[in-house]
Parts: sequence; C-alpha cells; structure tokens
Amino acid sequence: MLQIEIDDGSGFCFGVTTAIKKAEEELAKGGILYCLGDIVHNSREVERLKAMGLVTINHDEFNDLRNAKVLLRAHGEPPETYEIARKNNIEIIDATCPVVLRLQKRIKQEHIQDENKDKQIVIYGKNGHAEVLGLVGQTAGEAIVIEKPAEVKKLDFNKDIRLYSQTTKSLDGFRDIVKYIEGHISPEVTFESYDTICRQVANRIPNIRRFAASHDLIFFVSDKKSSNGKMLFSECRKVNPNSHLIANAGEIEQSLLSGVHSVGICGATSTPKWLMEEISEAIKSKFQELV
Repeated sequence: MLQIEIDDGSGFCFGVTTAIKKAEEELAKGGILYCLGDIVHNSREVERLKAMGLVTINHDEFNDLRNAKVLLRAHGEPPETYEIARKNNIEIIDATCPVVLRLQKRIKQEHIQDENKDKQIVIYGKNGHAEVLGLVGQTAGEAIVIEKPAEVKKLDFNKDIRLYSQTTKSLDGFRDIVKYIEGHISPEVTFESYDTICRQVANRIPNIRRFAASHDLIFFVSDKKSSNGKMLFSECRKVNPNSHLIANAGEIEQSLLSGVHSVGICGATSTPKWLMEEISEAIKSKFQELV
C-alpha cells in the first residue's frame, strides 16, 4: 500500500495569499484588472487567475498605460513605479508583502540618513529579481547586490558596509556573508548587518528537511523560475537524494513509484495547495497502473 503525504507547511506564504485574495476581490467587482508581472512564480496559478480576467503586463506596458487599475504583487516595486502611476492616473492595488514593505522603508532610510557617501549598502539577493529591484530602487540604484557568498569579495572592506537580505534568501548563506565581512573589514570602518529574511520562509527549511527525510520519494512541486522553489528543493535533495522537482502532474515519471512505500509532496511559497493535491491524485492513478 502506497502512502502519500502532502506537507502541511508547504504552499503559499502570507504575502502571496494576500496578493491573490486582493486580485480575486478586485476581479469579482468586474472591469479590467492588470497585474505588473506574474502575480506569483507559478504558471498554473497565473493561468487560473487569467481565466478569471487578470491581465499580466510588463513594465514597458505599464509605462504606456493610462486611467487603469493595476495590482502590485507581493514582491514590491521601486519608487518610480508609484511615480508613473501618479502621472498616468493609474489606481494602484498595492499587495506588497508587509515584510518586504518594512524592508524597503529600512533601506530607504539607510540611504538618506547619513552624509557618509562612501557607505556601501549591500543586499544579499538575486540580481534582477522583482523584490531585489524594488529594494535597490530605494537607494536610487546605488545598492550592491550579492547573489551568493562567494561574491562578497567584490566589496571594498575599507568602506562602511550595511548588509541586508532579500526576504526569501538562505539564512545560512546570509550568515556566511556576515562571517566573511567580519573577518576582512578594516578596523577603521564600521559594519552592521540586518537579518531581514522572512521567518515564515526561513522556518520552512528545517521543516522541509524533516519532511523529505521521512519519505522514500519526494516530489517537490514548483515552477522552474521560482527562486524560493530552487532553494527549498536543494534542501530536500540534501537529505533525500530521491527528490524530484516537477511543475505539474505530466512530469511524474511512473517508474519512480516502483518499489516505493511512501511519497511526500511539498512545494515552494509560490506553489498552490490545489496543485499539490492534483499531483497526489495523479500519483495514486499512476501507482494503480503499476499494481
């Protein structure tokens, strides 16, 4: 008998849940609702909301928009987005995650509070990621982005450093960067680090490690472009090499189910629960074909 378990701790984080709820509420009112970028890094959920009437646009299309209603997703946006909206008479439905919003304000305050022009504001995050673009925008584009701990060497250790993090980055990676800077910075300058990683996301790492270790086979459900998905999937692989990243039921390889007694299904902060349930049903069907 095959046991299948869906991880209770997987699925949308608070910020994504709130953004989708706001989208659904606005769409229920009728009229056209635009979303600046994919509302979540999951194509299936984007398709579901598109069927309800949500129109996804990019920044070039947003710049040309007039007299419209636009939802800003949980990742947040730089100040210029709000300025364009004001000029173009665009009504903003702001679904920026409160955790991201607080971080934006902290970085903006850091940028404007000192006369110290040599201070380096550093963000541990993914270059080009929507949240990181919003954070860098708070510093007029001056913040330095470090994608991985190895890149910390490009900093000037003879200048003050203020370190922040994208909310969904690895806590271990952040600590590695802090340790390296502390070991190399000049005693003549100052270094301050701010752990701005969302605990709702960070706490998923130990939880997902325990979950992955408790099953023979893991299907990690996530869109391939989800940064959070890539990070959490790598944690699954560390404790259970028989972990497989899939985006939908069509990617399930039936041969993987042979000789397996328990299957765990988990996912990213951008993975809807309904999709994991769909995967569970597909596994049951494929397993029955083997029996």
